[in-house]
Amino acid sequence: MIIKRPDSIKASEITDETNYQNRREFLSTVSRSTLALAAGASFPVLLGSRRTDAAPALGNIQKSRYALDEEKTPIEDITRYNNFYEFSTDKEGPALLARKFKTDPWTLRIEGEVNKPATYQLEDFIKPYTLEERVYRLRCVEAWSMVIPWVGFAFADVLKKVEPTSRAKFVEFTTLYDPRQMPGQQRRVLEWPYVEGLRIDEAAHPLTILAVGLYGKLLPNQNGAPLRLVVPWKYGFKNIKSIVRIRFTEKQPGTTWNIAGPQEYGFYANVNPTVDHPRWSQARERRIGDFFKRETLMFNGYADEVAGLYSGMDLRKYY
Repeated sequence: MIIKRPDSIKASEITDETNYQNRREFLSTVSRSTLALAAGASFPVLLGSRRTDAAPALGNIQKSRYALDEEKTPIEDITRYNNFYEFSTDKEGPALLARKFKTDPWTLRIEGEVNKPATYQLEDFIKPYTLEERVYRLRCVEAWSMVIPWVGFAFADVLKKVEPTSRAKFVEFTTLYDPRQMPGQQRRVLEWPYVEGLRIDEAAHPLTILAVGLYGKLLPNQNGAPLRLVVPWKYGFKNIKSIVRIRFTEKQPGTTWNIAGPQEYGFYANVNPTVDHPRWSQARERRIGDFFKRETLMFNGYADEVAGLYSGMDLRKYY
């Protein structure tokens, strides 16, 4: 065996962490696939075998007109394969580490350029609004995707409630900061707390929702309980979880991944298969549960609905 000293290794010889994780995930999946197929199991259950505790069911859910004619990702996969760095950078870690995460009671502070700033209880938003099931795609920059039946309400309803002023041009969202409950925050993987932002017209678009559940049940902790943003034409890191503050601003807010890697993660984060991430292509994606990749759709397949928001913009510059 040849062992190189650290100072003799070129940067080009270092395995990119994402590639390493992808290979590790692939080998793990192949191993589990072999065992499961030998036992007669079907492919969609191969991403994990740990039991996910059943979440309480939500009542009075209406079907939304925003429904995809696509096969939904099984709930077992949705709840066992998560990006939630507040708990773990490993995809399967959040399902284990978030089990005791306390989400009740939950308060949401709304402030900034609004006529009605206040601290609200989560029920102040859920009870007045009719919850809808909206089947949306979720696309991640690591080239994987899911089709998820979210349960939530339009963010436009919040805008009506708090009445943004004419100076409000952007909306900033902040995740809970609690390292005792969220062990991933004990590491400086990112700047905590997690912050995301939208232009106010993006936030007001009827596709943008605040989700409180999926598959007709309360949102599991590892999926962003009790309240997360879902903007289906953007990459998954834009869909901030466990929100405790919403602030309306005149200037564009700094956002966590854009601060961490401005050349890799733009403020807009729109799904655009013609703009590659510096370390991987965005042109194709693998739907969780599928073996083969498929073409990535512009705006994650929602171009007809949202392309007008970016008319005249250079989408390579504003990525």
